[in-house]
Amino acid sequence: MGLSTDPSAVFRRYLSAIVLNSLAAAEAAGLNATDYYALNLLDLTGPLTSGELAAQTGLTTGATTRLIDRLEQGGYARRAPDPNDRRKVMVESAGRPERLDEVLAGTRARLAELLQGYPEAERATLFDYFERAATAYRSATDELIARRNA
Repeated sequence: MGLSTDPSAVFRRYLSAIVLNSLAAAEAAGLNATDYYALNLLDLTGPLTSGELAAQTGLTTGATTRLIDRLEQGGYARRAPDPNDRRKVMVESAGRPERLDEVLAGTRARLAELLQGYPEAERATLFDYFERAATAYRSATDELIARRNA
C-alpha cells in the first residue's frame, strides 16, 4: 500500500516531517523542543519581554520563568532591564548551542538543494507561501490560545 496522494495527506506528511525534524534537531543539540523553539523566536524577533515570550510560546507565566531560567543556565539567554519600562525584564539571546549549526547542516543542505531545483519565479512563489502560511498559522495559534484562556 503506497502513500496517499490526496493533497491534504501530502500536506500533513510535509508538516509532520518538519515537526519530527525540529524535535530531532532539538534533541541532537541537547535541548528540549520548547527551549529550541524559544531560542529560534529570540533569534528571529530579537529581545522579548517575558510576557511576550509567554504569549509567543503559549506557555503560562510560571512555565516561561522556568524556560528563561533553563536558557540562562545553558548560556543561551539573559535577562536585561527593559529600557522603556524598568518594571519589565527583557529576554535576549546570549548565544547558541555549540552544536546547533552542525546539527542543522544536513537539513539546510537538503533544503538548499531542493530549492535550487526550482526556477527563480517558482522559488519566489514558495517563499511568498512560506510568509503567508506563517502568518496564517500564527493567527490560528493565537485563536486557539485565546480560546484556551477564555
